[in-house]
Amino acid sequence: MKTCTNILLIVLLVSACASAPEKGIPYNDFPVTEQLSGQTVPLDTAIFRFPYRIRVQGDTVAILDLHASEHFIQLFHYPDFSYIASLGRRGDSPEDMLSAENLRWDGNSLWMLDANKSQLTRYSLSLSGDSLLREEVVSLDKEILRALDFVVYDDSTFIVPDYSGESRFCWINRKGKLLRKMGEIPSVNEEVLRQARPALAQAWRSFIDYNPRNGVLAAVTQLGEVLEIYNLKDSTHVVRIGPHGEPKFKVAEGYGIPTGIMGFCDVQVTDSAIYAVFQGRTFKEITEATQRGDMTDGGWYVYVFSLEGEPLRKYELDHAIYGMFVDGQFRTLFVVDINKDEPMVKFCCNKEKYTLGK
Repeated sequence: MKTCTNILLIVLLVSACASAPEKGIPYNDFPVTEQLSGQTVPLDTAIFRFPYRIRVQGDTVAILDLHASEHFIQLFHYPDFSYIASLGRRGDSPEDMLSAENLRWDGNSLWMLDANKSQLTRYSLSLSGDSLLREEVVSLDKEILRALDFVVYDDSTFIVPDYSGESRFCWINRKGKLLRKMGEIPSVNEEVLRQARPALAQAWRSFIDYNPRNGVLAAVTQLGEVLEIYNLKDSTHVVRIGPHGEPKFKVAEGYGIPTGIMGFCDVQVTDSAIYAVFQGRTFKEITEATQRGDMTDGGWYVYVFSLEGEPLRKYELDHAIYGMFVDGQFRTLFVVDINKDEPMVKFCCNKEKYTLGK
C-alpha cells in the first residue's frame, strides 16, 4: 500500500512539473515573411565607428555612435540627411561624456544616457534650429545599478531597466531620485530567481521603447528570444517567447555568462505595432565566423508584432543592422549597418497594409 502511495505521489509530482505554466505565451513563426533589399543613404561629412541608434524628431535625426572618438551624436536634417552638428563630446571634463548608451527625443529636447557617469543630459534645439544646446544634467540615484537604457515617460519621469534583479523597471523623477520599482523578470528558472538575481538580471538585459500615445512599453532581451509588453494605460502585461526561449546562461563568480544566442538588438513601438531587430546566432556560430575572419555584426531580421504581442510579419534583410527608425508616413525603415563604411540604409515597404504605423 505504501509502495502504491509513493508511486501515485511520484506520478502527481511529474504531472505537476510537466504541466507547470510557462511565464509567457510561445510563438513559433510569423504568418508573413518578406525579403527586403536596402538602399545606401549617403551621409554628409560624418564618420562613424559604431553607429548604434537612430532617433528622428520632426525634420531632425540624431545618430548615436557607440564608440565615437570625438562626439557620440551626429545631427542631420531629415529626410535628406544633410549634416547639422555634432554633440556629446567624449572626454573627462565636467561637460564631456564618458559613454553614451542611448538617446531619446522629448519634443525639441534630446536626452542622452551616460552610464559611466550615471547621468542623463538634456540638449535643446537652438532658436535657429541648427544646433543643440546643453541645458540640464540629471544624476541618477545611487540605488540605480548602472542604467544601460531609458525611456522618457512624461515631463517629470523616466523609466530604466532594473539590473539588481529585484524588479523589471525603475521609475525615476526629473531629479534622478528613485520613485518606485515595477514588475519582475519572467523567468522560469526558480533556483536562479532565489539565489542569483543580479546574474539573472544581467542575462535578461533588455532594450526598451515606450510610446506615450498608446501607453505601450516594450522590452526585448539581448539574449534569447523574449518580448515583454506593458500597457501602462490598462496595466496589462504580455510575455511572448520565441523558439530560442528565454536567455540561457551560467553563473560564474556572481556574473551571468551567456551560453545561448544573441537575440534582439533594438525595438520601436509605433502607434500600431512593435518592431524589433533580431539576430538569432549562437555564440558558437559567432566564434566560428570570427575565426574565419567574418566579423559581421547585427541582426538580419526585423520582427513585427501587434501591440498585444501577436506575430504579424518577419522581414529578412540583406544587411546586418543594429538601430532602426520606422517611418510610417513613408512606409520606410531607416537602419544603421555597423559593417559598412556608409552605414545608413533605407528599406522601402510600400506593399504594407497593416504594419509600418507611425
